[in-house]
Amino acid sequence: MNVTVRGRTRHYRTVSFDAAKNQVRLIEQRLLPHAFKVVGTRDFRATAVAVRDMVVRGAGAIGATAAYGLAQGARAFRGKDLAKFQAHVEVVFQTLKEARPTAVDPVNAMLDVRRAMSAGTTVAEQQALALAAAAHFADEDVAHCEAIGQHGAKLIRDGMRVLTHCNAGWLAFVDIGTATAPMYAAQAAGRQFHVFCDETRPRSQGATLTAWELAQQGVSHQIIADNAAGFLMWRGEIDLVIVGSDRTLGRTGEVANKIGTYTKAVLAKRHGIPFYVAIPRSTIDWQMKSGRGIPIEERSENEVLGAWGVVARQKEKGERQKSGERAYVRVANPTSGARNPGFDVTPPELITGIITPEGIFKPGELWKHRRKLGGPK
Repeated sequence: MNVTVRGRTRHYRTVSFDAAKNQVRLIEQRLLPHAFKVVGTRDFRATAVAVRDMVVRGAGAIGATAAYGLAQGARAFRGKDLAKFQAHVEVVFQTLKEARPTAVDPVNAMLDVRRAMSAGTTVAEQQALALAAAAHFADEDVAHCEAIGQHGAKLIRDGMRVLTHCNAGWLAFVDIGTATAPMYAAQAAGRQFHVFCDETRPRSQGATLTAWELAQQGVSHQIIADNAAGFLMWRGEIDLVIVGSDRTLGRTGEVANKIGTYTKAVLAKRHGIPFYVAIPRSTIDWQMKSGRGIPIEERSENEVLGAWGVVARQKEKGERQKSGERAYVRVANPTSGARNPGFDVTPPELITGIITPEGIFKPGELWKHRRKLGGPK
């Protein structure tokens, strides 16, 4: 995606790799929309921390980060003993896998890398194959998003009002995004439409990330409070919902996505509004048989009890924070605790269709089309 910073515009990928420094390069998403910065992780453990602490987030983006992180860890090994090398790679794999348990993309991405590595007969060959496979996953992620855009663009007609939840855009993938891909393709085709971005508490990815992306791209949009969507649907002001997914079950069509997605699906069903989920192939879990088996990440209660932002006013006497600095502000009652599940699961009967790189399918059709979608035989 093209990003304009201080008057200069250039193309960026959310995730890339610096082979000379053996670093994964990431856009520091926690600073957006107030500052744009690219950071490098020094080793695979730092890469796992960047995933866990949401320097990088989003299904495809953390998938590519895990793939590059596995290659990064493999390339850091010194020696020629294959058995010791493979034991080291297993440690790298488990460290990255545990960083964000709900999303399946990191595991699928790293399994792809390990399969490619197995063709090598020496440590050096496997290290080279690991980096090539990680780069291939990143490129494929972009290609999948492009295809999702082409298939999904036909859903967006002139004058439509589209609701999206959280961020399933360019920042959540290597480029283009999934939920945003049909929007960008429709924009390129000259269609006029308006996007409502759910703020997506508690981390507000819709207000901070999706809105920033759409502003960079020149797409008409407004941020709404999470609880405003039902009212706008009741008034007939929303025509279509498109969201992303962190894990979609190929056997059942159930969708795990950012907390609040299930609520929007129920509201859309109540008001007869089409509800679509956009996913690359790497987001499909072909093994799990029930959405109740999806591990739902419980995040820190501090995310619910307060909020991060940027100090907007000038520093006054006695204050520690300077204007423009990132700061955490406690909002909730000081003696209260909180629950903070990061995701929920939407059942297939609430989903109109799933937009994939191979076309748009009903949730129950994924298994039937599993070969086309890269699933088991």
